[in-house]
Amino acid sequence: MTDQNAELDAALERVIEASRAHLAAVKAAEGRVDDDGVWQAYVDLNNASFAYDEKLLDAYGEVTPWDVESIDPNEADQRFGLGVNGFEAGDGADPYPQVLSVRQRRDYRVPSVSALLRRAEDARRQSVPEEEDAGPVESVGEAVLELLQAGDGSLSSLDVPELEPLDGLLTVSEIATPLDLDEFEDSDGDGPFAPKEGDLLVGRLDEHPFLPDEDEHDHDHAGHQH
Repeated sequence: MTDQNAELDAALERVIEASRAHLAAVKAAEGRVDDDGVWQAYVDLNNASFAYDEKLLDAYGEVTPWDVESIDPNEADQRFGLGVNGFEAGDGADPYPQVLSVRQRRDYRVPSVSALLRRAEDARRQSVPEEEDAGPVESVGEAVLELLQAGDGSLSSLDVPELEPLDGLLTVSEIATPLDLDEFEDSDGDGPFAPKEGDLLVGRLDEHPFLPDEDEHDHDHAGHQH
């Protein structure tokens, strides 16, 4: 029993040390949510408490009021979003950084050019001070750009009656290096989208338009993956 008592004393000291470390981590975090140091200290305190409870039960058949289960440290890292060897995702320490490229194309039919130009001119006027002349929108391409700029580049800004969506697609590729805009002239609309040697196409999603006046069951508007 002497050895068990010594083990119990040592296990209790670990609980005390872990409690102090947890409190120090909480104080250092100053209320930050999901702080890494607090979480790691919590896991240490949890496991120290669990180990002490188990030893107390084995030695004397008694338990503590702590109702805890052991936490696997590796699973704890995954729970907190940590990667290999405890490196946090996005901290630059990942030995295998990954770059993905998402490319999208969607085509549109313009039922009424004049209606689209009016829509774009309305959007332009809203972005220009009242005392300044917004100027006319003179082409359908310029009109679409104006709508995109008004919508911060989101394709949802083109969901207007003046544009009829046609088929589109989206691709996801694993690439070696990220896009460098300085490599391409402003007039180059193909280069930034062209795959490079070594790029790996992960998959493609086909987009089919869904029109409200058509039977939903006759349209595959959810797309599919190749």
